[in-house]
Formats: sequence, structure tokens, C-alpha cells
Amino acid sequence: MVDLDPGGPRYPGDRSLADLVADGVRRPDLEPGTGVAVLRNGGVLPVEAREVIGTLLERHPVVVLRLPPRPAPGPIPVPVVPVRLLVSGDWYATGEGRAVYQATPSWGRMPGEGIRLPVPKVGTVEALLRGRRPSRDDRWIAAWKKAWTVSWTR
Repeated sequence: MVDLDPGGPRYPGDRSLADLVADGVRRPDLEPGTGVAVLRNGGVLPVEAREVIGTLLERHPVVVLRLPPRPAPGPIPVPVVPVRLLVSGDWYATGEGRAVYQATPSWGRMPGEGIRLPVPKVGTVEALLRGRRPSRDDRWIAAWKKAWTVSWTR
């Protein structure tokens, strides 16, 4: 997962996307390992990281780009999976088209076509925030499998 949000979380790790932009991409950065890799942003704008992102997309079999919430960082060269929070009260615009809807403890109906994710367990959230893989039998992780089989091209 590569975080394109300059104000994103300080995920653990030795290097950031900003480091790759400033220092260049090294051979170990291009060799996919086992498990899940998380690359925090480090304060770089997506437009400044365009070349590095392209290189990572070419060399890794699966890359998830975490986009900033607003504004959109410009054209994205890969399909985008819209993720929307399900909360009551119409606080957030529902947007157009199919999306992944993240359920919350405050149950809400899906306002459109898409995939509903269950409320994640506390341990799932903690593992993800620490850059670790949640349990293999985690139902939230399993629910994401549906999202990877749908065509998200615009």
C-alpha cells in the first residue's frame, strides 16, 4: 500500500514515499517480498511522486494507492475503488457509481450499488495501523476479496 496523502498517518517503516522521491528508488524497493508492505507518504504531493509511483506499479504485482480524502490528486492511471463510510444522517455525499461501503456500529443502508464491508474488529484495525497482517480468517479482510474481483474502471 502506498499512501498518496501528504497528511496521512505515520505508518511504521524505515522509508517513506518522500524518501523515495528525494533519494531515488533502490533495488530492495523494487523487489516484492512476502506479506503486506506499507509505504507512508512522508509529506510529498502525488504529482511530485508520479515517476516513483509509476516505477512501483511496474515492478510490484499488486499495489494499492491510498488517496487523500480531498481534493482528488489529479488523474490516477489505475482503477479507483471508491470507499464510502456508512453513517446515518446524510453527512457525506454518496457520489456516483458503485462503491465499497464501510459499515459502522451505527447501521446504515447502502445508498447505491456496491459492496458492504462489515465493521472491523479492534484487533484488525490495530494490526493494519501497525503495518501487520490481520488474522487470516478475519471477516473484514475476507469481505475485501469481493472488491478485487469487480471491474472499477470508469
